[in-house]
Amino acid sequence: MNAVLKPAPHPLAGKTMTGAEIVVQLLADEGTGAVFGYSGGAILPTYDAIFRFNRENRSESGGEKMPLIVPANEQAAGFMAAGYARASGKVGVCLVTSGPGATNTVTPVRDCMADSIPIVVICGQVPTSAVGTDAFQEAPISTIMGSAAKHVFLVTDPSKLEATVRTAFEIARTGRPGPVVVDIPKDVQNWSGRFKGEGVLPIPGYRARLKQVYENRLSVEQLEKFHEMIKAARRPLIYAGGGVIHGEASASLRSFAKSFGIPVTTTLMGIGAYDTTDPLALEMLGMHGTAFANYAVDDCDFLIAVGARFDDRVAGVPSKFAKGAKGIAHFDIDPSEINKVKRVQWHHVGELNHALARVEAHLTEKGFKPDYGAWHAHVAELKQKHPMNYERGGEHIQPHAVIEEINKITKGEAIVATGVGQHQMWAAQYFDFKQPRLWLTSGSMGTMGFGLPAALGAQFACPDKIVIDIDGDASIRMNLGELETATTYGTPVKVVVLNNFGDGMVKQWQRLFFDSRYAGSDKSLHQKDFIKAAEADGYRYAVRVSNKADLPRVVKEFIEFKGPAFLEVIIDPMASVYPMVGPGMSYEQMITGDWIASRSAAPVSDDVKNTQMF
Repeated sequence: MNAVLKPAPHPLAGKTMTGAEIVVQLLADEGTGAVFGYSGGAILPTYDAIFRFNRENRSESGGEKMPLIVPANEQAAGFMAAGYARASGKVGVCLVTSGPGATNTVTPVRDCMADSIPIVVICGQVPTSAVGTDAFQEAPISTIMGSAAKHVFLVTDPSKLEATVRTAFEIARTGRPGPVVVDIPKDVQNWSGRFKGEGVLPIPGYRARLKQVYENRLSVEQLEKFHEMIKAARRPLIYAGGGVIHGEASASLRSFAKSFGIPVTTTLMGIGAYDTTDPLALEMLGMHGTAFANYAVDDCDFLIAVGARFDDRVAGVPSKFAKGAKGIAHFDIDPSEINKVKRVQWHHVGELNHALARVEAHLTEKGFKPDYGAWHAHVAELKQKHPMNYERGGEHIQPHAVIEEINKITKGEAIVATGVGQHQMWAAQYFDFKQPRLWLTSGSMGTMGFGLPAALGAQFACPDKIVIDIDGDASIRMNLGELETATTYGTPVKVVVLNNFGDGMVKQWQRLFFDSRYAGSDKSLHQKDFIKAAEADGYRYAVRVSNKADLPRVVKEFIEFKGPAFLEVIIDPMASVYPMVGPGMSYEQMITGDWIASRSAAPVSDDVKNTQMF
């Protein structure tokens, strides 16, 4: 019997280190490529340790091995860590001080929890002897973050610091990923002790649940039932969510879909899980999904949900969602999502790659070779009758046209981050995404100000990729200070501001549901000169476009510019996002606007019918 080989001891095991040095060494061991944060008194020991680490450990190119990126505020640091994590699949790291430094990260922590993004936020805290005394810049982070994060640690025993930080990374990345907060008092950072080079905290309940999920295998009975359900179907449809991307299961999903010719639609968070340019792709479904995807959901007779959670922006009226489906199958890694919103007839809780591969293999072994010709023809007809479209005449630049021009150049291979609002939905609708981890957006929380810092984090994770922030004039104001962060570090993020002088999405809702009473949204935001602001922050390329004829030329110059670039486009202030499934509406009640045909509308002109998606 072969002996189990023990891993080699850590080369620094036994060395005396401060708590701060232990934290930094663990970040290095985790492969952290960049740390995003803002300094302050309670975290200074760890900042100093990073400085010394980078001075003593250079990368192969001679640069800092673990650069410390300082934004304009801590909220942006959290979103940068999130952008880094979303683009790379690694755990992002945010390092902030106590009190306001830590509380400024509450929004990105909640944002990451809602979208299942793995980050570790390390907060400085007042010395343990001062905790609970309302000391200077003290905040009860464990209490504040407890309901926002996947887990929170307050380290009061310095001998457990090493195991705690290592465990924080474990929890952040495993199962359903999420943010973990580690609150470290200053005296714990200054403590000196022996670095063990191994060890984690005993969290037996968590690890037991994980083991159960990861080792859960489809039974023969489950496989047979799935076979019976799909064999009886004539119009199957895959509904894929962000879990496919978090589980690195995109390749398995694509293989499964193509093996049997099953069309695929994705959620907002699932964009890129399936190549949007593939013939089987129906793109995004839901409140602002494509009309043809939503109609296909109504028409399918077997819905296969993979890593999706039937959220309110997809299944606004659960009883009417997939109303024609005789059966729904649900693959997920989180048991709490099963039957939470929509009852299903078949489910499996487990690792997606193994499950999809096992089902595909079983169906192949059974000789399953379906003929979905009629279904494919029906889907093609839906695409032909209800294509995405917008007003192509008139004097104003339409935001859709801006994204089309960028997409012609980037061809579905750029990383696109967004703020939140109309521009976010136009980007989701009109960009192509050939691979996962190219689409970064605040989905569940819908946090304005997300786009620019997330794009910066993604650029540090993927320095060789084109990274674009599609933003709105209102959304970018939330973290406008990060324009300077881009130029400070020479980060070549391309920033696009689609300017309609106000909160466009709120105004659209007010037009539709509040008789055009623009309470608080028609801000007449005409005083801000974004070009001067960008130039003041060091942008050598800062251009405004208001003439349609100039758009193709300027977009090309903008994308090709070497270094940070800023483009403001003055768009039609009345441009709306369509389709739109309003609150409490089913897909058959979808509002498609003037340029997209609905099933209940009169036939549209041939020009509209013949408009092809790029």
